[in-house]
Amino acid sequence: MRTRLTELLGIETPIICGGMMRVGTADLAAAVSNAGALGVMTALSQPTLEGLESEIARCASLTDKPFAVNLTVGVVATEINYDDILDVIINSGVKILETAGRSPEPFMDRLKAAGIKVIHKCVTVRHALSAERIGVDVVSIDGFECAGHPGEQDVGGLVLFPATTQALEIPVVASGGIADGRGLVAALALGCEGINMGSRFLVTQEAPIHDAIKQKFVHMDENQTRLIFRSYRNTARVYRNSIADQVAEIEARGGEFAEVHSLVSGGNQDKAWQTGDIDAGMVTVGMCGGLINDIPTCQQLVQTIVSDAEQIVTGRLVSVVANTEVTRTTAA
Repeated sequence: MRTRLTELLGIETPIICGGMMRVGTADLAAAVSNAGALGVMTALSQPTLEGLESEIARCASLTDKPFAVNLTVGVVATEINYDDILDVIINSGVKILETAGRSPEPFMDRLKAAGIKVIHKCVTVRHALSAERIGVDVVSIDGFECAGHPGEQDVGGLVLFPATTQALEIPVVASGGIADGRGLVAALALGCEGINMGSRFLVTQEAPIHDAIKQKFVHMDENQTRLIFRSYRNTARVYRNSIADQVAEIEARGGEFAEVHSLVSGGNQDKAWQTGDIDAGMVTVGMCGGLINDIPTCQQLVQTIVSDAEQIVTGRLVSVVANTEVTRTTAA
């Protein structure tokens, strides 16, 4: 399955594992890359520059295939020296960078000089066009169904994906609401060159989160997410647990972010991921959790998605077209 994305990044299948804070480790990234997709480590998951350098080296030791590093800019409260982080990424020989949050424009000259391909995540066509103008290589466009931050426009992928592909010349990757071969075929039909999945890769054997959380995702349906932080203009889609309900109640009465900060702290998120207590903190997952029914290895997941997609294209869709032609011939 070859697209402009696979050719550009040197990967076997047009599938990317989205960068996920606290989850995008070298182990998960390498497992995804070894499966023929693009694994993505998260830079800000590492508390020190030395730790990031070591984690990148460890990922490189676990796979000889392309992998990327995610760098999210300007969405955390702490002061971060992004120039130092970029130094580590560039000096470590990373060739693909996924950026999110604010525009990567301040870094583009350095990244281009280092020969690094840039994938930038956007939630609107307007921002995607801006990303193309500053020279990113790929835009990953997040539909409203996605986990994490879908923006404030509330446009679903069925409209947002083709709206973006018809506006841009560079490759576009569909993100949000995709968990299987049906989603891959749909994304390709809408003009995208591949898919980005976060929630689906969370529910794999290699994902470094507690099995009890994975089981919750296996048994959830599409209605078990909740939007929080809407009143702060920083909307986030999360699993609907007691923490999400408390945050929503505080927002409904006009509470400031300071009132919810302790509930959604990184420490509480880590506690949920590591202990399996779904109510320990904010747990990020997309609506596609309703499509997840098992916990495969990354290799099994990628193989299944590709084989299912091929079967849809060469089987059902060909049959639909063939039946249409037969009907036309008969009518004539």
